[in-house]
Amino acid sequence: MSSGILYGLSAYVLWGLFPLFFKQLQAAAATEVVLHRMVWSLVFVLIVLAALRRFAWLADVRRNPALLGKFAVSAVLLAANWLTYIWAVNNGHVLDASLGYFILPLVNVALGFVFLHERPRKAQWVAFALAASGVLWMALQTGRMPWIALLLALTFGFYGLMRKTAALGALEGMSLETMLLAPLALAALLWGNHTGQLPAHDSHTWLFFVLSGPVTAIPLLLFAAGARRVPLSTMGFLQYITPSILALMGVFLYGETFSGPRAVGFALIWVALALYSAEGLWAGRRAAAAKATEAGAQEATQPAR
Repeated sequence: MSSGILYGLSAYVLWGLFPLFFKQLQAAAATEVVLHRMVWSLVFVLIVLAALRRFAWLADVRRNPALLGKFAVSAVLLAANWLTYIWAVNNGHVLDASLGYFILPLVNVALGFVFLHERPRKAQWVAFALAASGVLWMALQTGRMPWIALLLALTFGFYGLMRKTAALGALEGMSLETMLLAPLALAALLWGNHTGQLPAHDSHTWLFFVLSGPVTAIPLLLFAAGARRVPLSTMGFLQYITPSILALMGVFLYGETFSGPRAVGFALIWVALALYSAEGLWAGRRAAAAKATEAGAQEATQPAR
């Protein structure tokens, strides 16, 4: 349990610190950064797969076109999420990125209701309504929707939905996604260099291009290790670490404005998340108590031996 919490905590802290890394790549356009991230992520996961001798799953994937199709969709969603995030970080929208990942758990509730026929409890609907009110408030007061936050939440929410219905392990899933994306990314990079569309970069930028592979994969592997060792409810609480770090960095490190309509909108969403988390904790404890009571009743009815 303690090692699982450490793995999960490490993953969410690293994700929260991503702006420090991607700010080093401001010399490149967000599209170029994403293309390199695809290529070098594949290089890294292939090294890991080779070290673990874990290639047998590829034979099953080749025989399952439906699975390949689902992962093609998840790969496109992941690429869109990466592109939005990197553009946001390198264009002074770290707070908007933070907002997107604060909204994400409630977007997941809505997606589960629409596509998986899950039935949110009343308190979850209230939390969703509060979060929607926060987004609407910011849109009305600023004259624009928080598109960056919504894009991040929706692309990652739909990505999670696709991964939930197309089961592969964290390493295998990411490997397949990068196998689908990297050839196209490499072709685009070669074409861009050949035609002069992409600028020349110094060794510092190239170093961070290469490092984007392990930087992408390591937190995901830590997350998978943590998720196997601790209850889902615990990981649910830990997930707020990432947007909290992003919000603090946006305000105190990058000097983004946090006042007026944005502050009110964030406050509504934080109240929604507090309600959502408290209700989830209470429901989990109630379910555990009911299960224990049922087990005790069954034990009491067993004949003595």
